[in-house]
Amino acid sequence: MKNLKRVIAIVCGGDSSEHDVSLRSAQGIYSFIDKERYDVYIVDVKGQDWHVELHDGTTARIDRNDFSFIENGKAKRFDYAYITIHGTPGENGIMQGYFDLVRVPYSTSGVLVEAMTFDKFVLNQYLRGYGIAVADSLLIRKGYEELVADEEIERCIGMPCFVKPAADGSSFGVSKVKKTDQLAPAIRKAMMESPEVMVEQFLEGTEISIGVFKTREKSVVLPATEVVTTNEFFDYDAKYNGQVQEITPARLSEDITRRVREITSHIYDILHCNGIIRIDYIISPQGKITMLEVNTTPGMTATSFIPQQVRAAGLSMTDVLTDIIENQF
Repeated sequence: MKNLKRVIAIVCGGDSSEHDVSLRSAQGIYSFIDKERYDVYIVDVKGQDWHVELHDGTTARIDRNDFSFIENGKAKRFDYAYITIHGTPGENGIMQGYFDLVRVPYSTSGVLVEAMTFDKFVLNQYLRGYGIAVADSLLIRKGYEELVADEEIERCIGMPCFVKPAADGSSFGVSKVKKTDQLAPAIRKAMMESPEVMVEQFLEGTEISIGVFKTREKSVVLPATEVVTTNEFFDYDAKYNGQVQEITPARLSEDITRRVREITSHIYDILHCNGIIRIDYIISPQGKITMLEVNTTPGMTATSFIPQQVRAAGLSMTDVLTDIIENQF
């Protein structure tokens, strides 16, 4: 009898500093996906090297003409791509454009949404037009650093502030700057990750992160996670090396919980997202909710925010991923 299972690619790797983190997310997704229902493979993408891990432990080259591969002498074409690349090319629209061309449905939002959410400065200006509260920020482009003086940054943004790559999917290259003379080295550090750098206002308050996904049948806003770290900010070590306390559900009042959920659902609809996204916020002591970032390919290891929140909601990651995959068919 012909195998009627859909053939699913978990697409990971990529060309950013978070390549290895992406591989861990792929293993998490592989552990969650229903293998009774789907024929699941991990596809590692790095530059021009695209290969798939076969069930016998060997690897095969991906034919990028149609996103297929050879297994046991027969060509096999993927029916669906679950993209879990953090950074380029999976989080900025490039991979999505490829899958559109070869007509393979995928787990994330489309090209425009991915490109826009990947560029933090562009996203902030776009959502500001819809009334979403975002931090004040300035953009500095490589080669044009002299157009924005340190004094102007201090006057417009204030101190302390954050200097971060404008287009990057990770916590690499991020600095908290407390004095004007720290700006230049922080900007150089950020430009090692991205040719565009955003200088962003520092906001005091409680940092939270909240996941959401929608299908034709349902809209699910997950319980928020409160992020508590003794580090200067939620940097790479806090995020991936355990230097953080993650509290799910977050310790929020009923009113703020309701408002965060409403804003999160609204942003998802404004952007016309697809699949699971995660949105980060700062909540001021006065209760103002300011959006920090939209992450369209959130980490999916067993201890990542989204699996934590799915468990806190009393849901199953296997069922959630099945809902997301089947929504494309």
